[in-house]
Amino acid sequence: MNAVVAPAAPQTDSPAGPIKPSRSLLTAAGRAIGDYKMIRDGDRVLLGLSGGKDSLSLLHTLLYLQKRAPIKFELAACTVDPQSPDFDPSPLKPYLEQLGVRYFYESQPILEEAKAKMQGDSFCAYCSRMRRGILYRIARENGYTVLALAQHLDDLAETFMMSAFFGGKLRTMQAHYLNDAGDVRVIRPFVYARERQTRDFARNAGLPVISENCPACFSMPMQRYQMKQLLEQQEKEHPQLFANLLTAMRPLMDRHPE
Repeated sequence: MNAVVAPAAPQTDSPAGPIKPSRSLLTAAGRAIGDYKMIRDGDRVLLGLSGGKDSLSLLHTLLYLQKRAPIKFELAACTVDPQSPDFDPSPLKPYLEQLGVRYFYESQPILEEAKAKMQGDSFCAYCSRMRRGILYRIARENGYTVLALAQHLDDLAETFMMSAFFGGKLRTMQAHYLNDAGDVRVIRPFVYARERQTRDFARNAGLPVISENCPACFSMPMQRYQMKQLLEQQEKEHPQLFANLLTAMRPLMDRHPE
């Protein structure tokens, strides 16, 4: 069964160009990039592109900023296909060609490998670790020194709460850090952006969002989904919840690389 691909905006005879994100999304990304010094003049940036609403939104945000920012940087994208039966990223190739973005596609039977090699880990954690390793390899082989990931403030808050609730530790994703090998800087330009901003932009712009329905994820306990529901309910009663969580998480997010 193929993944469901949302219809793209109507195409013209000329190649599709970058779509301007909403002012609020651009502002959030611009602030994060500036606060954490994520992109520097001459950087070669590789975007991890799953084809979901978040990574496609980040693609267009970086393309828009690339044309208007005072610093100059290159941008390419890479999709890692874990060979899940319900994930079909094939529409991304012609879409990236239309945008004029260099595109890398890597396919590896990660789900099958997990069944044989995984020890005391979740499918999601194993898959994430393997995908990240592949992205690092593609970056190294092609001279990209920055890896851009599309996690947003909701993701950071959920990770923070899950770590406290289930791990007894105060941890979340970092905004900008150097990988263990010391050769790739990892950046998350959407750490100030909310998920609803990427969802609204993807819908309003008609982005060709690819649904990834991994059977491994849906067969496992959905702790992250449960945390998402909890935070959503609490935000209805406490509108400043995510602003407060961001303040609490800043010391955990703020480790600038050299």
